[in-house]
Amino acid sequence: MSWYGLAKFVTGFLLAIALLFLAGAATARYVMSRLSELPPRPVFANDPKPKATNPTPTPATTTSPAVTPPTPAAANPTPPPAATPATTPSPTEGYTARVNEPIGLIVREKPSRDSAELGGVAYDQTLTVLETSPDGGWQRVRLADGTEGWVRGGNTDRIN
Repeated sequence: MSWYGLAKFVTGFLLAIALLFLAGAATARYVMSRLSELPPRPVFANDPKPKATNPTPTPATTTSPAVTPPTPAAANPTPPPAATPATTPSPTEGYTARVNEPIGLIVREKPSRDSAELGGVAYDQTLTVLETSPDGGWQRVRLADGTEGWVRGGNTDRIN
């Protein structure tokens, strides 16, 4: 073997190692930069709409303060939802049930996931089911401490 052949082999080997190292470093840098960026915030249908901001008028477009007339009221305003009377149901209505959801249930003010939380019910705790929504998705319940609210339907087993 000649010195010239040995030099070509060593040079080729070192160039291959250098290329592999540079390719690995470039790939690692690309992956790390992609992982360090936050993804865009997802937008869901039930998210509240962002409030519109009123643009400030520029001095070139307004020379004197303008008075905006009040907007007329809508021709057919929708009445506010009727408040349900706060009556205490008799203790004989409804039926006793036991929570079968292993993580418990959240008691809400209204039958909606957006409604305020009133508390929670632990697994295997008993409660009184007062009514069920027409679609069966929610149940109005009374807890042992007297709290009344709504829980997701299908997460209780009737006892009696």
